Amino acid sequence: MRPVSIIGVGCTKFGERWDDSLRDLVVETGVAAIEDSGVTGEEIDALYVGNMSGGRFVEQEHIGALIADYAGLSRLHIPSTRVEAACASGGLALRQAFLAVASGYCDIVIAAGVEKMTDVSSGVAADALAAAADREWECFFGATFPALYAMMARLHMRRFGTTRDQLSLVAVKNHHHGCLNPISQYQTEITVEDVLCSPMVADPLHILDCSPITDGAAALVLAPAEIAKKYSDTPIRILASAQASDTLALHDRRDLTTLDATVHAGRSAFQQAGLTPPQIDLAEVHDCFTIAEILAIEDLGFVPKGSGGKAVEDGMTALSGALPVNTSGGLKACGHPVGATGIKQAYEIALQLRGEAGKRQVDEAEFGLAHNVGGSGGTAIVHIFSR
Repeated sequence: MRPVSIIGVGCTKFGERWDDSLRDLVVETGVAAIEDSGVTGEEIDALYVGNMSGGRFVEQEHIGALIADYAGLSRLHIPSTRVEAACASGGLALRQAFLAVASGYCDIVIAAGVEKMTDVSSGVAADALAAAADREWECFFGATFPALYAMMARLHMRRFGTTRDQLSLVAVKNHHHGCLNPISQYQTEITVEDVLCSPMVADPLHILDCSPITDGAAALVLAPAEIAKKYSDTPIRILASAQASDTLALHDRRDLTTLDATVHAGRSAFQQAGLTPPQIDLAEVHDCFTIAEILAIEDLGFVPKGSGGKAVEDGMTALSGALPVNTSGGLKACGHPVGATGIKQAYEIALQLRGEAGKRQVDEAEFGLAHNVGGSGGTAIVHIFSR
C-alpha cells in the first residue's frame, strides 16, 4: 500500500439552499476542489460519492452517473460510484477513494459527498433518516433517532453523573466555533439557558441538542504522496483509514454508553498511523446530538469512559483547549447534510493542517482526526491526517 495525500479541497456553504439543486451543489464543490488541486479532468481516474438517500430527498437514484455528468466528466467516461453508509456515507466515500489510490489501482481520485434534504417536509426527512436505524425493530415501534440517542444520554447520566448542563455546553461550544466558520449553517452564539429553554425533543435532548436538516456538498482530490507535490504546495497526508461495524439496533449492543464500532475503528486507525490519542492536535467528531460528541471523545480514547462531560465543562475541547473538537462547528452548528458530512470533516482538518482555517485556526496543528458515524453506531469510520 502506498502513501496517499489530499491535494485539493472544496466545500459549499451549508444550510437551507432553497434555490440550489443537488446538481448545483455538486458542481459548486467539484469545481472548487478541482481548481484547488490543479488537476485536469483527463487526469481523474475515478469518483466516489457519498449520498445516503437521494431517492427519498430528491427522487433521484443513480447518483454516481448524475454527478459524473454534471461535473463534466461523463464525456471522459470516468467511473463514478455512489457509496452509502447512512450518515457515514461521506466517510466511506473517502475511505474507498483512499483505498483505490493506496492500492495503486488509481492515481487521481475524487472523494465527494452531497445531500439535498430541504426539498421534502421535515416529516419525510425524519422518516428517511430513520431508515438508518433498524426499521423493523426500532422505527416501527416509534423510536426516532433523537429517542435512540436520548436513551444513550439517560444511561450515561445515570451511570457516570453526566449533567444536563454538560450536554448543553457541547452545543454552546460548537455554535461558537460555527460563528467563526463562513460555511456554517448557524452563525449565532447560544447559551446553556438557550439550550435548556428550547423545545424538548426526547428527554433529556432539546432541539438545540440536535443537528439540523441541511443541504450541502464537499469534495476532496486524492493522489499518491509521491506525486502530490506536483499539484499542491501543502498536501495533507492520510495516515490511516479504518472502518468498523456494530449491530444495527441498540437492543443488541454490548453497552448503550459505548459505540463499539468507534472504539474498534479508532484503535485500528491509531495503529495504522503509529500514533496515540494524546498526539492528535484537533478532531472532527460526529456530534449528531450533544451526547454523541461526549461518547466520541471517550470511545476514541481521548478521555476515560464517563469523563467526557467533565472534559467539555473544563474547556478541554474548546478552540483554546488541549484538544479542540469540531472547530468547524460540527454537525450541530456547521450543519449535517448526511452524505457530505464525512467529507466536510476531512475538509476542515485539511484547512487546519494547511493553516487556512482563519479565525478558528488551531496553532501549530500537525495531526488531525475525523470520526464519522452511520446511524446510531452501526458504522464508524476514522481517518487520521498529518501535514
